[in-house]
Amino acid sequence: MATTLPLVDTPAAACCSTLTGGVLSEDDAATLAKMFKALGDPTRVRLLSMIAANADGEACICDLTEPVGLSQPTVSHHMKLLAESGLVTREQRGRWAYYRVVETALDSLGASLTSRRT
Repeated sequence: MATTLPLVDTPAAACCSTLTGGVLSEDDAATLAKMFKALGDPTRVRLLSMIAANADGEACICDLTEPVGLSQPTVSHHMKLLAESGLVTREQRGRWAYYRVVETALDSLGASLTSRRT
């Protein structure tokens, strides 16, 4: 049996507004696209989550290779892409690189997907 839903009278702007609540500038769109592109690989998403889940909020490259089952050069490549996109920062300590998640970058990604309709 089909159910009929009531019609709701809403202004056209309410149903057609952008996700961000406005039009993005070219620079903002390019920045967000670079971050989303970096997260287009499941390994990079896992690496980012592993760093964020660490108690001290950072991870050494040496601690990231075994959990993802990839070689150190491959993980370094993934981390380079995450760093270039602005999602993580990299600090060299001796021969090891340490990475931290850039919280403001994650906030920007989340905000770009959140509706800001009033």
